[in-house]
Amino acid sequence: MERFEFNYPAAKPLAGRAEAGVVGSGDLEALYEPDTATALKIIVTTSVDGSHTLWQNFFNRLNALRELPAGRLDINDFGATPGVARLRIEQVFEEAEHAN
Repeated sequence: MERFEFNYPAAKPLAGRAEAGVVGSGDLEALYEPDTATALKIIVTTSVDGSHTLWQNFFNRLNALRELPAGRLDINDFGATPGVARLRIEQVFEEAEHAN
């Protein structure tokens, strides 16, 4: 297991907390918590050793494609494909945007 952090400049926080996905064979869990900071702190815990550069490139691309929300994003990965990772992260952001 590896654990690493990334920080990206962020816009305003989303409305509330959210969770998407489950940790299981080939899947990923994404947890978002809003914060008034001006950054998105991302903490990745993954079963895939040596994947730091892949995750960093993934978030660099995501940051280029969309404005990231302020807060904390916890990723618990059990070997998810990049497509599943993107889906779960977009799901958690959408759910948090509409939270009460």
